[in-house]
Amino acid sequence: MEDAVKIISEYINKARVAQKQIENYTQDQIDLVCLAIGWEVYNDKNIKMLAEAAVEDTGMGNVTDKILKHKNKVLGVLKDIKGAKSVGLIEIDEIKKIKKYAKPVGVVGALTPVTNPTATPASNAVTILKGRNAVIFAPHPKAKRSSKMAVDFMRDGLKKVGAPLDLIQIIEEPSIELTNELMHQVDVVLATGGGAMVKAAYSSGRPAYGVGPGNSVQIVAEDADVKDAAGKIIMSKAFDYATSCSSENSVIIHHSIYDEMIKEFERLGSYFVKGEDRDKLEHYMWPLNAKGYRSINGKIVAQSATKIAKDAGIFVPEHTKVLLVEGCEDIEKDFFSQEKLSPVLTVFKYDTFEEGYQKLVRLTDNYGTGHSCGIHTFNQEYIHHLGQYMKSSRIMVNQAQAPANGGAFFNGMPSTVSLGCGTWGGNVTTENINYKHFLNVTWVSEYFTPVRPSDDEIFGEYFKALK
Repeated sequence: MEDAVKIISEYINKARVAQKQIENYTQDQIDLVCLAIGWEVYNDKNIKMLAEAAVEDTGMGNVTDKILKHKNKVLGVLKDIKGAKSVGLIEIDEIKKIKKYAKPVGVVGALTPVTNPTATPASNAVTILKGRNAVIFAPHPKAKRSSKMAVDFMRDGLKKVGAPLDLIQIIEEPSIELTNELMHQVDVVLATGGGAMVKAAYSSGRPAYGVGPGNSVQIVAEDADVKDAAGKIIMSKAFDYATSCSSENSVIIHHSIYDEMIKEFERLGSYFVKGEDRDKLEHYMWPLNAKGYRSINGKIVAQSATKIAKDAGIFVPEHTKVLLVEGCEDIEKDFFSQEKLSPVLTVFKYDTFEEGYQKLVRLTDNYGTGHSCGIHTFNQEYIHHLGQYMKSSRIMVNQAQAPANGGAFFNGMPSTVSLGCGTWGGNVTTENINYKHFLNVTWVSEYFTPVRPSDDEIFGEYFKALK
């Protein structure tokens, strides 16, 4: 334990020295730093190397999609911070006589997932440094080489603009003990990953931003554009072999277009797994463990549909991108209703909107409360109903869930790789974690002539109601 304390203390000390050197950086200077590190994890040569290393290290996902993920995530974050104020006086409210001044939160400890070991530190570093903070990454042991490669590229960017290299560091030989100690010593923790990681972050005694489990579900209403909806769902589900926690896990389809949707799914490269093959797939994906419980098989996470099928002993065509299974009515007992982190999509049929909505609620509450859901429809009443009643932090309308949740160039969501799920998911915020979450803001309040409301202005409606 003493060794862990000493090792992490050295990282922290270097981070504080580096941060001290940029405490008087202007907005232009810190923006240049963000552009410098962003370019190093955006340019084609570097991200190709990062994508290849990530797949080699983890055996998850595929190179082509990881390259596209880097391009979209890094550029999206840079778009969001462009022109945004994060230094000094950032806001003036003339009416309330309030001025707000932004200051750093300090040293951030950022935990990264094995499913996204290079794009996560790339996006998070830009987000965190925007506020003149320093960051220390704790990578997954399986992905330490590729995550370090991303950090090294960004440190090259720091060097090119004369910024201290130790603004961005990484634990080179990660362990549970070192990660836990990091969370105890930093000023803020950012935990992007599984439930155990997030729970540890919130138990660290430090302020923490965590994420909740995914299990995103889409409703496809009777008025949906079938080809558009099917295309977006399959693209989203197949992308990087479903490494994203935002990829659709279940789709609830109106009975009037159900057959048409399934045919379109199949035309786009899906294969419907039925009967005994469904049972085979279930028992391969959720085998019985040594403790007598059935839990997700790590060997299926972010693997191709053809590999999962082959390993499960199921024959599927070579071009198969997504495996389809029909969901059971007993949602809470059906393993396929859980988050799968693989290109396996569960489909349901519904007759009325209320029935479809109740399925959506049950699927989300069973696993993934607070994260996200979506709907393909042009009916504003349906959209309003979900917005009004769903315990979801983000609801996507007529969009591919995986790219949409974390911000895309086709929507207004803030670009991020870290999705807050609110108290529903055990998190402190429902927001997409962005640069604003890594600012301390000082409110300066000036005196003005008192403006006191009368009793009637405040209680008038109440008194009328009593009469």
